[in-house]
Amino acid sequence: MSAHSHKEIDFQIMWNRLIAVVGEQAQVLIRTAFSPIVRECEDISAGIFDLKGRMIAQAVTGTPGHVNSMAESVGHFLRHFPVSSMKEGDAYITNDPWMGTGHLNDFVITTPAFHKGRLVGLFSCTSHLMDIGGLGNGPEATDVFMEGLSIPMLKLIDRGRVNETLMAMIRANTRLPVDTEGDTYSLAACNDVGVRALCDMMDEFRLDTLDPLADFIIERSRQAVLDKIAALPQGTWSHEMTIDGYNAPLTLKARLTVSEGQVSVSYDGSPPAVGRGINVPMAYTRAYTVFGLACAISPDVPNNAGSLAPYHVEAPEGSVLNALRPAPVSSRHVIGQMLPDMVFGCLRAPLPDRVPAEGTSCLWNIAVRGQWLPKGAVASQTYALAITTNGGTGARPGLNGLSATAFPSGVHGTPVEIAEIQCPLIFWEKELRENSGGAGQTKGGDGQTMRIGTTQKQPFELLAAFDRVDHPARGALGGQDGAAGRVETASGRKLAGKGLQVLEPDEVLVLMTPGGGGLGAP
Repeated sequence: MSAHSHKEIDFQIMWNRLIAVVGEQAQVLIRTAFSPIVRECEDISAGIFDLKGRMIAQAVTGTPGHVNSMAESVGHFLRHFPVSSMKEGDAYITNDPWMGTGHLNDFVITTPAFHKGRLVGLFSCTSHLMDIGGLGNGPEATDVFMEGLSIPMLKLIDRGRVNETLMAMIRANTRLPVDTEGDTYSLAACNDVGVRALCDMMDEFRLDTLDPLADFIIERSRQAVLDKIAALPQGTWSHEMTIDGYNAPLTLKARLTVSEGQVSVSYDGSPPAVGRGINVPMAYTRAYTVFGLACAISPDVPNNAGSLAPYHVEAPEGSVLNALRPAPVSSRHVIGQMLPDMVFGCLRAPLPDRVPAEGTSCLWNIAVRGQWLPKGAVASQTYALAITTNGGTGARPGLNGLSATAFPSGVHGTPVEIAEIQCPLIFWEKELRENSGGAGQTKGGDGQTMRIGTTQKQPFELLAAFDRVDHPARGALGGQDGAAGRVETASGRKLAGKGLQVLEPDEVLVLMTPGGGGLGAP
């Protein structure tokens, strides 16, 4: 065996160990988080970066919107905090939608990793926080300033000492100060565990630097994607999709081009940003677009800076897919999570045997808020909760769509028992919505039906951010459309798919999540 081959085997072993390191990082975040959407649904990202800000590896859990936007956010951290200024025990934080994950409810923390006194890498992580003040996690705001506390690029921990002024500001600007503070420390703690695990790995393999390993991983991944692209037919394909929007439908437009060494997606022609918080910052647009490309073109290649490099995404400045500050963006997932469907629509002509029909796509999160008196409490308390649910995915080539499954987000559904512990809501019904998936040679996945009431004699607020109500998921290649979503009360009062609405104590909320489109003639 040549020395070159021996080195490559060593790198492969180190790569597997690195995945275990970031896996441990992610599990610490999940197991110590206060918010149910993190500890139950794993709405997170965790990864390790080199000193150039290149993502080397990510944990196998997490959402594309968090992971792929985190891949950009570390570069922003390095602009504000150069490597030369970093000290052991430091940690940096932001929730800037344009330098983070697209809205204020996600905190991103980056921590420099030192080994034997030398800076060798960076750990970064993200998680969703239930409440960060403002109008709450819904689309009602007309600018980002109304959406909650904004944290610019700041130092959270300075050589092991927590920035108590910043923590006081965070606690003072949320309806859930204990949960929000706890989640912030959880993010910092998971990075610290990642640093310790990395030091153990470097000691075991007698490494002084990660640079050769990072170069190997990134270049091998990049070349693997280039090989996949080289096997594709070259050309340009377009796709359009109309979604509900806020007060009026929006038609998204995409043009995908496969050329030598690159796949590019342009959203030129998509509508301008709207006056409510469903706009998408460019980082989030890129995150879900490249995820859709990877699913169709390179699903077996690890996700890192190398595998992301051959994919290029652009959208007109000021459009709904490249909203500029101070546009409202709190519910950016409503449109952003539709973008893999846009990619699949473009690729259906050249790759008909690889892409599914349209699905529900955007999460049907049940965001609720109100006052309640928990058992044993002496005074009313505020609750704010996002109960994660979804409809059916689109039918796949040779396989039916998945029912009640969050694709492309990938988060788990919130267990009913957890939701009922965290707030006074009670689920009277939660079952599959049979035959809501579109018929086809393969069938779209089914949505679900839920009936939700309250145990309190007080109303509760629904911060609705649902789509596929007026424009259901379309079937493809002769497959039938999925069933549209429905939002109403048991008495028949129709509710809007988006916006803050109040339900009285005697009202029962009825949600029917959409079905996925069918694929091929039934």
